[in-house]
Amino acid sequence: MSAERKDAVDAIIDQWARARPDLDTRAMEVFGRIYRLSRTMGDRMEKAYAPYGISRGEFDVLATLRRSGEPYTLSPRQLSATLMLTTGGMTGRLDKLERAGLLRRSPDPHDRRALQVTLTEKGLEVIDQAVGAGLAVQTAALSPMDDEQAGQLAGLLRELLAGTQEAEH
Repeated sequence: MSAERKDAVDAIIDQWARARPDLDTRAMEVFGRIYRLSRTMGDRMEKAYAPYGISRGEFDVLATLRRSGEPYTLSPRQLSATLMLTTGGMTGRLDKLERAGLLRRSPDPHDRRALQVTLTEKGLEVIDQAVGAGLAVQTAALSPMDDEQAGQLAGLLRELLAGTQEAEH
């Protein structure tokens, strides 16, 4: 990774330095790049998941079920909490995924008032393929860095995320 490499955020920072030299724009440099990375990678991930007939949001539902381990079953409430979605937003995703045969909803055998959501065989196949495709895209995006740099970046972002979440409370 070249230290001299300039990007669009550098141009913005240079403009602010001329217009308002009194500003400390370090936070703008960091979050401007995080925002741009998020948008770029979000678009790339959508493209990676499209061949499997799912969006990023639908991937998140399937991946959460897959990560839960066998029998790949959670309640809609557990899914909503994990994905930080409203129940209405979750219902729409579950409806679409159920119509596609990727999951099924059934009564919870332990609570007649509740439902459980289970990954189907087809859903398991789709998520296992989609997660591989997504990781390939993410790994390619990290290719300008060596393993040590990628590890350092992951650690720094972990600290930043933890700090911003602590500041909310």
